[in-house]
Amino acid sequence: MDVVLIGRNEGARLVAALASVAGVARQVIYVDSGSTDASIAEARKAGATVVTLSSAEPFTAARARNAGYAALDHPRFVQFIDGDCTLVPGYLDAARAHLEAHPQLGLVTGWRSEIHRDASLYNQLADFEWRRPAGEILACGGDMMVRAEAFDAVGGFDPEVIAAEDDEFCTRLRKAGWRLERIPQEMTRHDADTHRFSQWWRRAVRTGHGFAQVGALHPDYFTRERRRVLVYGLALPLLLLAGLLFWWPLCALVLAAYALNWWRTAQGLSRAGLPASEARRHSLLITLSKIPNMIGMATYHWRRRRNAQMRIIEYK
Repeated sequence: MDVVLIGRNEGARLVAALASVAGVARQVIYVDSGSTDASIAEARKAGATVVTLSSAEPFTAARARNAGYAALDHPRFVQFIDGDCTLVPGYLDAARAHLEAHPQLGLVTGWRSEIHRDASLYNQLADFEWRRPAGEILACGGDMMVRAEAFDAVGGFDPEVIAAEDDEFCTRLRKAGWRLERIPQEMTRHDADTHRFSQWWRRAVRTGHGFAQVGALHPDYFTRERRRVLVYGLALPLLLLAGLLFWWPLCALVLAAYALNWWRTAQGLSRAGLPASEARRHSLLITLSKIPNMIGMATYHWRRRRNAQMRIIEYK
């Protein structure tokens, strides 16, 4: 089994990621996307094979993962890990055994959690997002173990997709007849390192870009997400503006709609196991996120209309 690590200016996080995979894989490939820190030197020091991406094309996680895969020698099972994650001991063996036992599976993933969950509200929200039930899934994040046969069958990741590239890859796997599964195993520890509202906002913009771009490629995917963004990130703000300009009672109705959405989301988060105080705070961010999501969706359509390059949206 092999490991492909990708990163860009991850610093100490990359050092920890490399240490966590040392000695547990046949091959370790590190793919660097234009780092200006000591990432490349640290990867070589750790014994990883280093692949550096040219800046002639826009950097994307999808492009980096493809380059890492291409550098492997006769892979069978490949674990992809982001450079801000550390591998949990024992996961690789469990994932490989599950793939070997179930030849219809194209990939497996496990549970990712935040290293510093309570360092910020944004880290808490990310930690909750990672924790999903085990079993058959539609898609997963970038930490995944993929069967090489399945990867080759669908042509790997789409390097043009700058966000939610993992969802897009998983969608093509499913359409090709492969099953995907999350096993009940701790997989990786993630360091979101998100402490400022501006970071969270940029991340939400990137998410919206992913909704739109992947939705354009697969209209049957992200349909609910795109519909919610159009309602809460576009229609209601326009109605609020109309109310401010022409008829102020309309403003009260719009604010009531947002309040109802916040309350229902908070109730759902509480039922999912979050403490009530956390659920209320998380719900506020989730409700607000539709606005930067809308900006991200609009950014994608503007780029597409102008035939512009799809460049990554960084938040760290």
